[in-house]
Amino acid sequence: MLEKTITGALCLDYPNFHVWVLDDGRRPWLKELCEQKGAGYLTRADNVNAKAGNINHALTMISGEFFAIFDADFVPQRNFLMRTIGFFADQKIGIVQIPHTFYNEDPMQANLGLHRGLPDEQRFFFDSIMPARDGWDGAFCCGSNSVTRRAALRVVGDALPTQSITEDILLTLVLLRKGYITRYLREPLAIGLAPESLGAFFVQRQRWARGAIQTLFLAAGPLGPGLGLMHRLLFFPTHWLSLGLRAIMVVVVPIVFMWTGLSPVVDVTPESVFFYLFPAILALNGGISWFAPHEHFPLAAQVSATIQSFKILPTVLGTLVKPKGHAFRVTPKGAAARCASYAAEIFWPSAALMALTVIGLVVNTIPEWRIIDHPVALPMVAFWSVVNIVVLFFVCMTSLQARMGRTEERFDLDESVLIQTETGERLSGRMSNVSLSGAGVRLDFGIDGPRPGEPLRVHVAQVGWIDAMVAQQRGQLVGIRFHLPPSLERDLLIRKLFTGARPRRNGVVACSVNRAMLKNIWLMATPSPDVVINRTKAASFAPAERLPAETLVIRPQPPTSDLAHLARVRSRHPTSLAELHLGQVVGTALEASN
Repeated sequence: MLEKTITGALCLDYPNFHVWVLDDGRRPWLKELCEQKGAGYLTRADNVNAKAGNINHALTMISGEFFAIFDADFVPQRNFLMRTIGFFADQKIGIVQIPHTFYNEDPMQANLGLHRGLPDEQRFFFDSIMPARDGWDGAFCCGSNSVTRRAALRVVGDALPTQSITEDILLTLVLLRKGYITRYLREPLAIGLAPESLGAFFVQRQRWARGAIQTLFLAAGPLGPGLGLMHRLLFFPTHWLSLGLRAIMVVVVPIVFMWTGLSPVVDVTPESVFFYLFPAILALNGGISWFAPHEHFPLAAQVSATIQSFKILPTVLGTLVKPKGHAFRVTPKGAAARCASYAAEIFWPSAALMALTVIGLVVNTIPEWRIIDHPVALPMVAFWSVVNIVVLFFVCMTSLQARMGRTEERFDLDESVLIQTETGERLSGRMSNVSLSGAGVRLDFGIDGPRPGEPLRVHVAQVGWIDAMVAQQRGQLVGIRFHLPPSLERDLLIRKLFTGARPRRNGVVACSVNRAMLKNIWLMATPSPDVVINRTKAASFAPAERLPAETLVIRPQPPTSDLAHLARVRSRHPTSLAELHLGQVVGTALEASN
């Protein structure tokens, strides 16, 4: 993961910048990787104030006029700085924030098998809410994928605030009081990993919720002095305060009504509900759908809210009672996130609520057993209950962690490819997808494909020749596994895949998403949970080696390879025997000259 981020950052198309890796884990292998790549490496003597403290320590070592921050999993696109630095010509801009765009499936997409039919869970926020906030100068820093003006930071003490575990939104509020705003640019200029499991998802959301609630108790928060009414409203953590309770109540209220007969409303007739409440619900959802037709999906949003409520509600209540003294928990990424099993604390309560809803509905449809005293209310309660049953069913499905078949994410790519077999035969075809570990290729018509296990070489545009092996073959379709150790070719492939974003066009609407989700109830087998049976294996690993707990500064070095020039040289396939090794010769010459 870090190899992608470091290599991508070093590929930035900008005349004057340095890359620093801030390592609170003090990992020797990361130090060696930074030295090999030419990136700066920085540790500190302690881990005080977590991420904010790590950045503040780095700020004492650098002197740039601007600094960009990327989480360990986010890879900047080559034009990141070219597209963001120009905004700072406006002296009132203190931060430029870019959306978080993901190249993998989030837990709902993966566990429901809806990667194609359902955009990731954060698209509504980054594609609709943040641009709207930006119109009121109310956008805020989200930590990663941001650029900050150092002069603005010096006005507030030349350091990020550390009173909240969400230092990013608090920094926006601190700068806002000094007249500096956060500008939002809705362009996918960095791509990263969405939480790879429900466990990682909850760690992230609980941290965000806790940090937002903490700001209520701070002078620099939305209730402190120096803010206008609109900014107080925009930065008040209404979402986190209402999310858990609202989602739980939607599920629990009809259950209580059906089992006790206790009405959730007083002196309200079914006719008034039909004529007043239903139009309000339709107007609300219709308005949001008109505002964000390709980002907001009511059914998916309700499933997401319900599954979060089991964790967010206790977190919010706990933080309101005890706002301070909570540790900063890093969102697990990579192998640390993939080993999670199914979320039992979500699955079984959801299954129980679904069972209570179904049984309560059945009981009240039988006149002799009916508990509800108002038969005219039964159709509305039945409709409400059926919706809840569907939502809870999807919550149960989402809580089952789908197996991850590949260690590397694949990118859809349609371009020509050249293959050289062990016998020297050259085959042509088109790649349909590619990753750092392999590619899917459709050979041109009439060409006999190589057999599984056969070694070969693959020429990828902008990368060069890659040693590979046939993993599987069906007719003209060939699955190729790359053998790609650390090398120029590996760096070039990272540059090609991760620094020139190819975001999928989001053309889906609510009806298509709802249809795809409901269709999965019949067509999709429930994913088997990845339950870890043998837990002794994880315990057998020796503790990771750590560097001494002290400040270590390794300065960035000039790049040893001009990857941009080399990619241009290797942008077309060789057409003659003389060109077969041209790219490798040029690469060797570039390394020698540097």
